[in-house]
Amino acid sequence: MVKHRTFKIIWDVNALNDFVEILEFLSKKGNQAPRIVKQGILPRLEVIRKNAFICETDKLKDTQDREFRAFVVYSYRITYQIKSSLNEIRVIRVRHTSREPLGY
Repeated sequence: MVKHRTFKIIWDVNALNDFVEILEFLSKKGNQAPRIVKQGILPRLEVIRKNAFICETDKLKDTQDREFRAFVVYSYRITYQIKSSLNEIRVIRVRHTSREPLGY
């Protein structure tokens, strides 16, 4: 049986600010929307914490690197970086998929 490493989730300040802004924006649309989005994203990060390589590599990254992964929940693209040497997963970006992608 394969034993998976458990990683610590670290939020980049900009990613966390974006996530909070998204939830605040959604709260103006209705009180259920932020809860639904939050309950879609946070449990997915918990799965990734236990299996960091489960998501596909980030195709929007300028250079392909296995450390950078991304997933989409409710039209929000969450990008993270696996820092194996530090046993960390860094959430580096939360964006709506309709927004123009930024290179990095």
